[in-house]
Amino acid sequence: MLLVRGFTPRDLSRVYDIECKSFKDPYHVMVLLNLYELYPESFFVAEEDGVVVGYVISRRVDTSGHILAIATDPSHRRWGIGKVLMATVMEHFRKIGANDIWLEVRASNEVAIGFYKGLGFEEAGKALGYYSDGEEALIFKKKWGKWPTFSLSHTS
Repeated sequence: MLLVRGFTPRDLSRVYDIECKSFKDPYHVMVLLNLYELYPESFFVAEEDGVVVGYVISRRVDTSGHILAIATDPSHRRWGIGKVLMATVMEHFRKIGANDIWLEVRASNEVAIGFYKGLGFEEAGKALGYYSDGEEALIFKKKWGKWPTFSLSHTS
């Protein structure tokens, strides 16, 4: 059974492992810990049978929510875990009065772009040279509206 809960420092090793498996330029383990220290209320993990299988890190900026990172362990992708994590963080921001939510994604990451569009995010701009290799980021934004409901698509 999937459980989404707040991150704790004991999750750090597993979150870092997923981070390294998921991103071309992963956050350093100390950056992840620093993000938790700065934004503990909006750093969530998904746990399956006691094992962290995904996470989302976010923060509030003025009246908006900002997704800093979201990832699911490669062995658990396409189960709906990312959707559940996104629904959790979007509801968190809606409850605390944020007007919208935004994120950056590599322009070449077609899978992630499709994922965000499927959640109702729309392209709102570009950040040239955003990543360390010079690739641009697409900025996606979602204003509040009716939320879809999500369920997991696997059996344990």
